[in-house]
Amino acid sequence: MKDSEKFEINKQTWNNKVAVHAKSDFYDLANFKNGSSSLKSYEIEALGDISKKNLLHLQCHFGQDTLSLSRMGAKCTGVDISDEGIKLAKQLNLELNLNAKFVCCNVLDTSDAVSEKFDIVFTSYGTIGWLPELKPWAKMISERLKPDGFFYIVDFHPITWMFDYTVVPPKLKYGYQQKKAIYEEYEGTYADENSKMISKEYGWNHGLGEIISSLTNAGLYIEYLNEHDASPYDIFPGLTKNTEGMYELTNKLYPLIFEVKAKKINV
Repeated sequence: MKDSEKFEINKQTWNNKVAVHAKSDFYDLANFKNGSSSLKSYEIEALGDISKKNLLHLQCHFGQDTLSLSRMGAKCTGVDISDEGIKLAKQLNLELNLNAKFVCCNVLDTSDAVSEKFDIVFTSYGTIGWLPELKPWAKMISERLKPDGFFYIVDFHPITWMFDYTVVPPKLKYGYQQKKAIYEEYEGTYADENSKMISKEYGWNHGLGEIISSLTNAGLYIEYLNEHDASPYDIFPGLTKNTEGMYELTNKLYPLIFEVKAKKINV
């Protein structure tokens, strides 16, 4: 099967997820509409003062983070492969009287759909695992950044994707740097495990070395790479909630999330 066909299957799954996620407690859309932010404190700290900055949000789902950033004064553009996600994002943008823009496209085609350059490119949680390779992704990020602009990603640690979570207890099954696509089909979704929708998903594993090298080879300077024991989301089995409201393994055998900040080199 071609990658383009796998993308179409993923797109349909994400289209199906939108309605389920919009009604879920996980996304808590009612409180979001009333002014709560979907961003985590460390994301806000990493991005800094974004007032009046041009910001590109990659793989934005139905736009909650994009709109949270817009509320902070940034001029935001969100892109996502799901037309249902982009449709809801545009509706929320109008309803909340914000000025974000949303574009439906495969993230790898962003430079074909968006010509503007940005001060900041941002992406978070469960994003790069949908991409078969990262070189074109990093090249696109570099293309979309202004000189001295920066890229920030916070995502689940590559180690977490080595496990099959459809079985209990989770089984170490997939390669850290596995090139072959991973196919999973299961009932429900991370935002509503009781949903009857069937998720059909193709994903790819990427190690930290590949992530960092793809960015540096595209002309970005790595300001930092941080790895953290705790995740803001209780989406992996066997996690316990710590005193800061984050979820972690009791034995802390491996980190659950990582974050990278990288600056475009001005040449």
